Amino acid sequence: MDHLQRLASSKIVTILLYLLLTIYLLLMCYLLFFGYYRQGIRVEDYNLTPFETINMYIVYMDYFSFHIWFINLFGNIIAFMPLGFLLPLLSDRWKGAIRITILSFFVSLSAETIQLTFHVGRFDVDDMILNTIGGLLGYIMLQILQAFASVMLMQNSKMPK
Repeated sequence: MDHLQRLASSKIVTILLYLLLTIYLLLMCYLLFFGYYRQGIRVEDYNLTPFETINMYIVYMDYFSFHIWFINLFGNIIAFMPLGFLLPLLSDRWKGAIRITILSFFVSLSAETIQLTFHVGRFDVDDMILNTIGGLLGYIMLQILQAFASVMLMQNSKMPK
């Protein structure tokens, strides 16, 4: 078992990680379904063409404010990174890049479907692509952090005392 996983398996850290995951999920629900910008609108739009929206934000970048551009491209990635980072720490079931990628895809598909069904957002396959990438990048960041922590702990254990 690696050092970060051992730390994550301690009772207090596990409780804190579950608390962090709960806060993250509540925040995501608010932003995706109930946020102030979702109120008073009725969206009945969708995009089923992969990379259409992504391409639009890249090609017509000068026509969007930085905020809109950043949120629509990088916000969708960043939003799902905690999912790929936290779940493998809490459960061995979610270890592995393929599992996190599949989970991120289906969580994103669920969110996009709810948005379309209840008219609180636009169903966009590009959001699903970016969200899935975000979950995978969160997992990759966890792997890098775990490797870095292992190297640091090995170096510290070799130091003379």
